[in-house]
Amino acid sequence: MRGIGARGDTRTRVRAASALATAKVMARTTGAFYVLGGVLGLMITAVAPGEDGNRAIVGTAAAISVLLGLTLLAWGPRMPHGLHHAYLATAAVLVAIAVYDFPNIVGAITLASFFVFVACDAALFFAWSKAAAHIGFAMVLCLLVLPARGLPWWSGLIPAGVTFGAGAVVGILTRMASEADIDVLTGLLNRRGFEKQLNPAIDAAGRGGQGMSLVLVDLDRFQKINDHLGHRAGDAVLQRVADTWLDLLAPGQVLARFGGDVFALLLPGTTEQAAILLTEQLRAAVTMGCSAGVTSWQPGESGSLLVSRADVGLYRAKQAGRNRTVLESSRQLPLAVELREAIDRGALDVHYQPIVSLTEDGGQAVGVEALLRWSSSAQPEVTTEGLIRVAEEYDLISDLDELVLRRACADAARLQESFASLNLTLNVNVSGLELAETEYAERVATILSDTGWPADQLVLEVTESELAAESQTAITNLHTLRDRGVRIAIDDFGTGYSSLSRLATIPSDILKVDQSFVAAIRSDSPAPPLLSVIAALSKSLDLQVIAEGVETEYQAAVLTELGFALAQGYHYSDSHPVSELINDLNDGRARASAADDDDESLAANGWIPLG
Repeated sequence: MRGIGARGDTRTRVRAASALATAKVMARTTGAFYVLGGVLGLMITAVAPGEDGNRAIVGTAAAISVLLGLTLLAWGPRMPHGLHHAYLATAAVLVAIAVYDFPNIVGAITLASFFVFVACDAALFFAWSKAAAHIGFAMVLCLLVLPARGLPWWSGLIPAGVTFGAGAVVGILTRMASEADIDVLTGLLNRRGFEKQLNPAIDAAGRGGQGMSLVLVDLDRFQKINDHLGHRAGDAVLQRVADTWLDLLAPGQVLARFGGDVFALLLPGTTEQAAILLTEQLRAAVTMGCSAGVTSWQPGESGSLLVSRADVGLYRAKQAGRNRTVLESSRQLPLAVELREAIDRGALDVHYQPIVSLTEDGGQAVGVEALLRWSSSAQPEVTTEGLIRVAEEYDLISDLDELVLRRACADAARLQESFASLNLTLNVNVSGLELAETEYAERVATILSDTGWPADQLVLEVTESELAAESQTAITNLHTLRDRGVRIAIDDFGTGYSSLSRLATIPSDILKVDQSFVAAIRSDSPAPPLLSVIAALSKSLDLQVIAEGVETEYQAAVLTELGFALAQGYHYSDSHPVSELINDLNDGRARASAADDDDESLAANGWIPLG
């Protein structure tokens, strides 16, 4: 295991005895042993009979013990780490002096039991080698000082043996208990140990009014090291990274192996900007690329919220191309409050962008996608993606998803009631966090029942990178929804965590090709080969494909030639409120009737989207 760093800080470093070995715990425990031993020594010195020894010397040793204990309790956390060894050695010497000078033999033998305090303290906090030195020193003193009182040579064997046994048992049990909080490979705190440090740090920050930051760092493409060089090489990399980063940390800064190749860094009294600078130093100190998410704590926030926000920053860093640091600022709290109020008032808009057919009369709309629209006064520049992240961080996503889905189903029912022959589909996005809720499928069923929107005309779009394929709850919800007629679309396909194995794992009906692939279609270069692969893949798996982000006639023509059946983008229409769609349909019917007096011609070919 890895031990305590210099100057009594809370970093876990090479060969530490346990997760208890922090400056504060060491100072309080050793100080308490000193005070308890001193007080008991003063009491027994005052009442014990006999004049064989020197009562004044014993009383002085006990008083010194009390004073040293009080200094540890008051200033111990700020003392250099090495000074604890001096305190412990001094304690053994004071016990030996008290045993040698106690007024009677019985009391001297009794006081020898105090050597057990020394052994237990050393076993609790020091690595085995140093703990053994302290325990051995106490045993030698015990074996020497009792015979020096005129007792037989073997008189010290029992107290010395008890001292050894108590130290060994405490050391073994302490290390066994600590393994639950320590990562055996690196010796750093593991996730459980880090979370135990996090809540007290939050309490301290709240009492002291000081800031605190948290960083999550992920080693980029670490899996390739394990795959190509073996797990031993990967383990060596993790150990080297841990050692390198520990040397760059200041006292009080806590580094942990959060899981796999992810490290967590707790920075008490540190601003976001200072945390970013330190994170950049850590990243520069190792040869492999690292992605990092940085955030800071605000009063009233829980530890889980703080970690979640740092994780969002880490996710954004990886999505932006890896090997970078992204700040997920805690100053988004006013935005979260405003969003909560907007959800409660229903003051959010839902607009609709047509999804068109590329095969039937080119450009006729066959469905719409519901898109959230809201303007924040606290943060006017925030994007829809930013709103979703805030909703997920502040536990608003369930209410937000329900509001959008209910509004969209009601608007679509209204649209189809006005034009019964449209038979359009409604696409609505769902957060991966919401989909992982046990009752999600039932909530969707309730909304469909309340609004009257048919399940077989609803498509739920799940952003692929947000869906944890290993989440059995999410997969179960998807199967339940599909059994009831709802179709599932994987949004932004081709980015994030795309893989054929995930297509086999995630029940789905539709792929929505990310707009970055469509944007690459230019008249001066061939179409991206991956588009042809996706088109062929969709036919093999019997999946519909929707191409997102179509902005030009040329892109539409290329997609049609490649065999794509559906598309969506500004080339066909922007997003609009449902009232504008209804007005557009009414205008379209009027134009069609005037042209050929055939009221059914528009309905037969789909409706003409807004230009």
